[in-house]
Amino acid sequence: MKPKRGIKIAAALKYDVKKDGAPRLLAKGKGLVAQKILERAQDGGIDVHEDASVAGGLMQLDLGSEIPECLYDAVARILAHIIDIDSKEAGEK
Repeated sequence: MKPKRGIKIAAALKYDVKKDGAPRLLAKGKGLVAQKILERAQDGGIDVHEDASVAGGLMQLDLGSEIPECLYDAVARILAHIIDIDSKEAGEK
């Protein structure tokens, strides 16, 4: 489900390789809540990736739940992209 044009949505995932079978939904929201999620990520130095279709899928989940298998590929691509960016930035330091 895609958000209505102009309405910002955001979701945050966490993954503990020792405890979780898959990434879990840590936070989700739209409008002001989405803006707060993005601000907290920025303040914490957490990489953000925009993908409206993945975010829309994550909005359907309950907080704390593991992502479903249908989102594994999309989330894996996002994580790989973020890891690539992090490693490039680390190489520049």
